[in-house]
Amino acid sequence: MSKQLSEPSWRSHLFWIIVGLFGLVIILEFSTPPEYVMGYLYISPILIANSQLGRRSTLQLTLVAVILTLLNIWIPKQGEVQISMIVNRLVTILALIVTSFLSDRDRQTQQILVQQQAKLQSQEKIMNVREDFAYTLTHDLRTPLLGAIETLQAFDREQFGTIHTKQKTVVATMIRSHQNSLRLVETLLDVYRNETEGLQLQLEPINLAILAEDVATSLLRLSTSRSVYLNLHYGESEFRKFLWVNGDAFQLRRVFTNLLTNAINHSPRGAKVEVVLEIQSSYQVVQVLDVGSGIKIDEKPYLFDRFYQGQSDRLATGSGLGLYLTRQIIEAHGGTIWAENRIPHGAIFGFRLPTLPYSSHDIT
Repeated sequence: MSKQLSEPSWRSHLFWIIVGLFGLVIILEFSTPPEYVMGYLYISPILIANSQLGRRSTLQLTLVAVILTLLNIWIPKQGEVQISMIVNRLVTILALIVTSFLSDRDRQTQQILVQQQAKLQSQEKIMNVREDFAYTLTHDLRTPLLGAIETLQAFDREQFGTIHTKQKTVVATMIRSHQNSLRLVETLLDVYRNETEGLQLQLEPINLAILAEDVATSLLRLSTSRSVYLNLHYGESEFRKFLWVNGDAFQLRRVFTNLLTNAINHSPRGAKVEVVLEIQSSYQVVQVLDVGSGIKIDEKPYLFDRFYQGQSDRLATGSGLGLYLTRQIIEAHGGTIWAENRIPHGAIFGFRLPTLPYSSHDIT
C-alpha cells in the first residue's frame, strides 16, 4: 500500500474533512445529556478514513472514537452514572469496532479483486501475444511447405531427370511427411482463425450418407495400409438412407476425415471400423466405432480441448487439434459431439446435427 493511503497528510483536504466530522460529533456528544448517545455518528469518518487513508488511520480513529464515547459517561458531569448509560455506550463501541473491522475486510477484498483483475488482464495480454505469434508463424510456414511439396512432386515426376526406385521411395516419404506438416499447419491456422473471426460456414443441403461414403473411399489407401476394414451401415437397416442437414460440405468432410482417420490409426491390424448413420426425429446421428484401446475415464472430459494430449496410446500422439477443430465445426452447425467407450473394448465418437426439414432434396 502506498504511503499516501496508509498515512494521512496534514495538508490533505480529506484529513481536515475527517477532523471536521469528528469535531462535529464531539460537540454533539459532549453538549447533549449523557442519556443521548451520539457515538454512532463516528461511523462516517471511520468509513471515510478506511476507504481513503488505510488500515492504520482507521484503527487510530476507531480507538479515539471508543475513548471519546466512554469519556462521555463522566464528562460533562451531570449526576449519577446509570447502568443504561454504560450499556448504551458499550453497544455503541461494539458497533464502531464491528464497522471498522468489516470496512477493513471489505477494503482488503477490493484490493485483492483489483490485483486479480490486473493479473488476469496481464495474462490475457500475454496469451494474445502468444496466439498472434503462433498464428503469424504458422501462416509463414505454409508457403515454404507448399513450395517444398511442389518441388518434391516435380522430382517424383522426373521433371529434373530420371531417379532410381530407392530414390523414388525416399521422395515419396518426404512428400508424405511434408503433407502431414502442412495439414498440421493448416489445422492450427483454422483453429486460431475460428477463435478470432468465428467459423464461416457456406451452408447448403448436405446428405451425410453420401459424404460419409466419399470420405471412406478417399481413406481406402490409409485403411488398406493398416489392414483396417471400413464398413458403413444405417442403424437397423443396411439400405441407404438420406440424412439431410443444412451444412458446409467442406467443413463436414473434415469432421468425417478426422474421426475416421483417428479410428483407423488406433485400430489393430485386421480390425473393422464402423460408421453408423441413423435418423432421429429432429437430428441426424453419426457414430464412428473402433476396437482400439478405448478412452481412459479421467481423460474423457478433456478429449475435445485444444492441444490436449493424454497418456493413453490413443491421445499420446498427434497435435491435440483434430478433435478440437471437429468440435468447433459441429458446434458451429448447431450440433453436439461426444465420445464414449465401446463394450467390450474400443471407442465410439459420435455427433448429431439438426435435420434439414423435408424438401425436394429428400427424393433426389
